[in-house]
Amino acid sequence: MTPSSASPSSPFVVLNAGLQMPLVGLGTYKLRGLEGVYQAVDAALAAGYRAFDSAAVYRNEADLGRALWDLLPKYGLTRDDVFITSKLGPKDQGERAMEGALHSLSQLDLGYIDLYLIHWPGTQGLPVADQRNPGNRAQSWARLEELHGQGKLKAIGVSNYTPAHMKELIKSCKVPPAVLQVEFHPQLCQAELRSVCEEYGVCFQAYSSLGKGELIADPVVMEVAKNCKRTPAQVLLRWAVQQGVPVLPKSSNPERIQENAGVFDFTLSDTDMHRLSALDCGHKYCWDPSEVA
Repeated sequence: MTPSSASPSSPFVVLNAGLQMPLVGLGTYKLRGLEGVYQAVDAALAAGYRAFDSAAVYRNEADLGRALWDLLPKYGLTRDDVFITSKLGPKDQGERAMEGALHSLSQLDLGYIDLYLIHWPGTQGLPVADQRNPGNRAQSWARLEELHGQGKLKAIGVSNYTPAHMKELIKSCKVPPAVLQVEFHPQLCQAELRSVCEEYGVCFQAYSSLGKGELIADPVVMEVAKNCKRTPAQVLLRWAVQQGVPVLPKSSNPERIQENAGVFDFTLSDTDMHRLSALDCGHKYCWDPSEVA
């Protein structure tokens, strides 16, 4: 995906579904309770964020929707000015996918969801190697395709899929996935997955860009940050967006939220980009989907 830009402060990628998705969005994992969600969304909108990433398992869809309805007018914005992502919970994988997606739509109460993802290739309650998983994934995708056709889900995609899961989906789908959202940072460069996404025109999106916060203390990251007078978090986020990879930094701290948005007014040198990429060792800080059948 080649990043385009509507304005210097809000670069975006154009998805295969035709939507413009901002390169930086606010991740809302672990944001719970209306007050906390409201404060984070307020700070994010003030800092220029126009994308928000939720999920059924985050249990904050209703609070996110309510906060946006309350706060968008404050910034002269409407529903169409923001990009909302949510995800189907593993407990709804398969025959309950329609019910799960409709519940997300109801909880958010924003009329439609810009991007809806299958959160996990497996099914809650089934062993990772269970041979029912592929059928459940296919059933979920068919239901998402239906809702996409009705305009309720403007784009559909997947999260935590392996190259094998992606190829399986591409082979059988009627509507191709618009996005693959996975863990991505200098210690996990995901070369094979990125290649698959490029081949099939799927936007590769990152989560856990800071390695659950551990990478901000990496000596190489700290040295690069010191040399370019930026924070380690900004360097890690810039490393991704400079490659055209959208990111979803999560924070409940208004100052941190603003800081994380400041990744478009500097560039990392080729040398620094290579130094960071050389940290790749295949290390996962989050879920490992590699054993899911």
